[in-house]
Amino acid sequence: MCHFTQRSSTSLFPKICNIFWRFHHTSTSHLCSCSKTISDEKYQDPFQLGRKDLKNLYEDIKKELLVSAAELKEMCDYYFDGKGKAFRPMIVVLMARACNIHHNNSKEVHASQRSVAIIAEMIHTASLVHDDVIDDANSRRGKRTLNQIWGERKAVLAGDFILSAASVALARIGNTTIISVLTQVIEDLVRGEFLQLGSKENENERFAHYLEKTFKKTASLIANSCKAVSILGCPDPKVHEIAYQYGKNVGIAFQLIDDVLDFTSCANRLGKPTAADLKLGLATGPVLFACRQFPEMNAMIMRRFSKPGDVERARKYVLQSDGVQQTTYLAQRYCHAATREIRKLRPSPEREALVHLTEMVLMRDK
Repeated sequence: MCHFTQRSSTSLFPKICNIFWRFHHTSTSHLCSCSKTISDEKYQDPFQLGRKDLKNLYEDIKKELLVSAAELKEMCDYYFDGKGKAFRPMIVVLMARACNIHHNNSKEVHASQRSVAIIAEMIHTASLVHDDVIDDANSRRGKRTLNQIWGERKAVLAGDFILSAASVALARIGNTTIISVLTQVIEDLVRGEFLQLGSKENENERFAHYLEKTFKKTASLIANSCKAVSILGCPDPKVHEIAYQYGKNVGIAFQLIDDVLDFTSCANRLGKPTAADLKLGLATGPVLFACRQFPEMNAMIMRRFSKPGDVERARKYVLQSDGVQQTTYLAQRYCHAATREIRKLRPSPEREALVHLTEMVLMRDK
């Protein structure tokens, strides 16, 4: 599995693409073996283990968002309602503990490491607010979006304010390396959004383009947050790379499954409309794999499903093809890569919880 550098080079993606097409032609029986990811060691519930370090997480985030303007405060608090799973902060604190134990058997999470978890959630939420404006989305996490309630202009400003508060919290950590690692996330988010606005005519280039966008928009945050807490807990560069690679692979797998759920889950369960990506003109993994069986989709992809009936036809083609199955297999491969990385650390309950987390990513239905 190819590794992404911190500034992920686009030259790597064509190589990755060729690997993916080989996956596509691998026999089903061989690929199905990827689903056997259950850890042989004692089961560890990631959410249970991470809960103690995430206590009062959203209250602490709201403290970072102190503002006198009542309307802006209400907007900033809207998604920090404590009802989310805090998936990213949970990965961060588990990685922090796993790295600390690996380094010197310390079982505590440093205050600076917990700050990284808070900052990661703030950056993620700000990106959602901005994404909803760009996509003109009307629902997120089962409720109306900020832009639907307060309007696009105010939503953009609220997202900006959350990002600025995250930057202040980041500066407070007082470590220039950590600042560099986490500001890379913000750059990647912007570059990923620009990538999403474009498209490629060549099939291999198109898949590479999709994967690079996926890394920058989703996986970079998890990868660099994991790297940041490993730096704060352990001086070994090899451990930093392990943390980064684990986060990168889990992050890409998470988005691949998200793209699958856009075709297989009902809107109520997903918390947002289904086929949303097609309606936005986006060709995700299931579409790109389906295109191999239904070449007529190429024209629809290039016009971003803009003609009447394109969305419905493309959805039908995807569900008739093995696009969903192949994208799931690909996510399994990434989860296996994440597991291989994290197992390089010394055994700990947190390490096993991170292994189990890869299984949860594959099994999620919303």
